[in-house]
Amino acid sequence: MAVDHISSEAVFAQSATTKQRVTDVLSREEIRALTQRSDLMGAWAVLMTWGGVVVIFTLMAWVSQFAWWLALPGIVLGMVFLAGRQLSLSILVHDAAHGTLFKTKWLNSRLTDWLCARPLWNDLAKYRAYHFIHHTRTGTADDPDLILRDGYPTSPRSLTRKFARDLSGVIGIKFLIGRVLMDLGLMEWTVTGEVKWLPRQSWGYHLKHLVREAMPMVITNIVLFMMLSAVGHAWLYLCWVGVHLTFFMVLMRIRSMAEHATCARNINMFENTRTVRAGWLARALVAPIGVNYHMEHHILASCPWFKLSKAHQLLKTRHVIPEPPSYWQVIQIMGSGQKT
Repeated sequence: MAVDHISSEAVFAQSATTKQRVTDVLSREEIRALTQRSDLMGAWAVLMTWGGVVVIFTLMAWVSQFAWWLALPGIVLGMVFLAGRQLSLSILVHDAAHGTLFKTKWLNSRLTDWLCARPLWNDLAKYRAYHFIHHTRTGTADDPDLILRDGYPTSPRSLTRKFARDLSGVIGIKFLIGRVLMDLGLMEWTVTGEVKWLPRQSWGYHLKHLVREAMPMVITNIVLFMMLSAVGHAWLYLCWVGVHLTFFMVLMRIRSMAEHATCARNINMFENTRTVRAGWLARALVAPIGVNYHMEHHILASCPWFKLSKAHQLLKTRHVIPEPPSYWQVIQIMGSGQKT
């Protein structure tokens, strides 16, 4: 039986005797200290992310005053870093779904939903239900993120084509169409990432479904557009949308590859997940809010973002985690055409 098609039951059976537990390497006192949450640090993460958006928009507006041959490269560069801030918003949604971004429950469930999820056409509650399955079934055929890790490693040419589809907007537009169809109540994603078509109802039903599901996204994006328009730079909203359909998709692919692609297909979180070394540029683009410490996150999912580096150091000193590769090394592995 090929490992990529092994059943969840077989994976669990094979891993039952080899799976490490966090209590095997960390004391209960250490776990307690590493899982203390903070409303202040959660607020800082949100302010830091949106503050970055404001700074990037300000610089893009400033550089637009110059000649086009100077302005265009500056605007494109700004869009690249803006994609990093959009990814940071996504990571904040991820952390809030775990209940670790803030100590106070409503700040995780409500505030983060409106400030971070809805501007990116996301839904925190739905994401939480989906993501919970990922954590309980990582490394099995029932992992909903399986579609994000399959197909690697691939050839350099194939990997280049994947990035080209992301950068061209093909994948972003596909996502946009899928999002509209889901909000219309015409389809849904299964836990394996496949499309499941729902029974057709009256168009009145589907339009009401669209209004109910999409309205928070519409409201938050109208607010963003009006704020940019009020300062005389409404065109920046087009950059926000364009970034989400292009550069954001590239960064999401790199993040997805880094976290689980080519890792072992078993339920041992010390083997089925990868931590990646991140310098300042990687943290600005593909590794915001400590998301590069993904093995530590799976080992101790209740650890908030600002304590993941501490968890990494503790696990490293006990020699239970490998030396992490860089993001560039991860990309090279994914395009190597061979398993590692």
